[in-house]
Formats: sequence, C-alpha cells, structure tokens
Amino acid sequence: MTKKKIMVVTGSRGEWGYIRPILKLIDARDDVEYVLVVTNMHLLPAYGSSYKEIESDGFKIHYKVHMSLDGYSHITQAKSLGIFLSGMPDIIENEKPDWILLAGDRGEQLMGAIAGAYTYTPVAHIQAGELSGNIDGMTRHAIGKLVHLHLAANQDAADRLIKLGEEPFRVHNVGAPQIDEMVSAQFTELTEIQDKLCVQLDKGYILGVMHPVTEEAEKAEAQAEIFIKAMNYFDLPKVIILPNNDAGSSGVKKAINEYRVGEYYMYANLKREDYLGLLKSAKCIVGNSSSGLLEAPTFKVPAVNIGRRQNMRFRGINVIDVPFELNKVIASIEKAMSDEFRAYLDAECVNPYGDGHSSEKILELLMNTPIDKQLIVKKLTY
Repeated sequence: MTKKKIMVVTGSRGEWGYIRPILKLIDARDDVEYVLVVTNMHLLPAYGSSYKEIESDGFKIHYKVHMSLDGYSHITQAKSLGIFLSGMPDIIENEKPDWILLAGDRGEQLMGAIAGAYTYTPVAHIQAGELSGNIDGMTRHAIGKLVHLHLAANQDAADRLIKLGEEPFRVHNVGAPQIDEMVSAQFTELTEIQDKLCVQLDKGYILGVMHPVTEEAEKAEAQAEIFIKAMNYFDLPKVIILPNNDAGSSGVKKAINEYRVGEYYMYANLKREDYLGLLKSAKCIVGNSSSGLLEAPTFKVPAVNIGRRQNMRFRGINVIDVPFELNKVIASIEKAMSDEFRAYLDAECVNPYGDGHSSEKILELLMNTPIDKQLIVKKLTY
C-alpha cells in the first residue's frame, strides 16, 4: 500500500495550534505520513525557538528553513518571504507530496501556496475565507485563489468563498482544528503551570497578547503604550505573551518593557498546553490576538479586542471591541471582568468555530478527495 504524503508548513506558534491535532491523527494511521516544514519564528531564539516545542511533542521536523531578516520592517518582512519562497520548490520536488497543507493568513503560508500552485501540487487551506483587518486579510484571500481545497471554519467563511468565485466542490465547512484539543481537555491545569513557571496566579490574572498592526507599524509603540498602561490600572498579575516578528514588533516590545508597572510575567513562547491552561483560567484576555476570537469562547473567557487587527472577523459574544483609547480600554477590561458579563458568558457563550472534531474532517477530506484534472485546474464561477 502506498502511503499518502501530506506536507505541512508552519512558521508561527499561532498556526501550529491549527495543525498539531491533525499531525497527531496522521501519526496514528498507517496509510498516511507527514512532511513537516518549519520556518520563520519557530527558528528564532528571540521568539522562543519554538521548534524545540515541536520536537518535544514527538514530531519530526523534516526541513528547517531560515528566512527571517533582522529589522522587522515592511522591507525586511517582504524580503524574508522571498527567501522562504526560493526554498520551497526544491523541497516540493524532493518530497513530491500528495498535498500541501497550509493554515491561516501569514505570509509564509502565501509563499507555500504560490510554490504549490506553480508546481501543480494540490494545496489545502485551513481557515479559508475569513475576514480580518490588515494585510493578513489580503493574504488569506490571495491564498484562496491559489489553493485547490478550502477548509473553512464557519459557514460565513464558506459562503464568502463561493461569492469570491470558488467552485462549490472545493469548499468545506469543517470548523477550526485548534479547538479540538481544547474540547478534549488537552491543556495544563493552573496548579501545574504555577509550579512549572514559578508564578503565583491562583487569585486571578489578566492574559495579554498584543501584536503590531503591520499597516500601522509606525504607531505600534504608541498603541502598545495604551495597551500596557490600561493593564497597569488593574491590581492583578499580568501574563504577557510577546508579539510575533511582523513589522512594528520591536515597538510593541519596547513599550511593554518601558511602561509596565507592577507584577508582570512575560514569555516569548509557551507550550501550547500551557498557553491554553493560562487562557482557560484568565480573568480575561486583552490585546488583538485571534486567540480571543477563536479559542477564548470555548472556555467562555472574555476578550477585550483593541484596534483594527481583527476587523470584520467572525466573533462570538465574548468579544468586546474597543479602539486604542486609554479610558475606553480600561472600561472594557472592567466590563470583561465584571460578574455580570462572566455570568452572561457562562449562560450563553458558544464558540462559532466548531465542535471539536475538525481535525478528523480535514484528514478525511485529504485522504478521500480525488486528485485529478478537475481538482488541479481551477475555474472561477463568476
């Protein structure tokens, strides 16, 4: 029996959460294998060298592709993507995968889509068709035009793909696979996290995750100053996950280091189980991470979403949207941590991104979708 081969690309801790449960399913089967291509932030010591987490989870990394140029500006970001693209065709030629599996909306995923399209290798895209508020949204839809199978996380995204001219047989509403591990309780309990990290959090804490908005990179430091000063207002410990390496990230880190006052615990990277455990027990999550929209509703955790990074993205009732205005951010955090809002979420909050079985649906589609001329040669329906 010839095994199917699925090549997976990951460049950040965000989309690693999308693909890890799928790789676990692949590991448990005899009729399919994976090829793991790891790049960008996973390989950077300044961002936690998270490839070590991948390896400690028992996954084999087949290719490590260094791509990130220092500087963290628009110019270095674009040039870094070109470096990754230049390496992908050789990897594809060497491995000859049946599928390339991509996730989300980052630039390295777009480079994977370009390489797959031009080598006529079937490409599938997790969380296709969603809206988001910056270059990520443009990237996601550019990926959509290049790939062959769309794995949407909700019906809103699936409908959008059809409206964008994608053939209906390519579009599948499967949910978000990063929810699967949460539903199956694959997270670290708070008591264990406290022992592991040598912190005291059992009286409550705020989780903060703030990334730069790339088209507002020049404002990143000022925006992060508002974020951190709002957090300072509350007499609780704060756990901060430091930003990705997009343009403006150095400004975010500078503001966090300069303006934080009080009890802060800061991490460049955490094991996914530990991050999920911290999210589950937090009073709220504050910042602009997609985690507040995609993952927090599973745990019924309030999310204060600041600024435009997640503009127009599908969201549940746990999300409180607020502009970068200090008093409004403080008021939103107060609302999020109020007994009334928490009681509302406990009674009504449902995650709109799936039921915890997305990984199985995705793998079955990859195993059973015919790879033929109809799949490879795309036709637009408009």
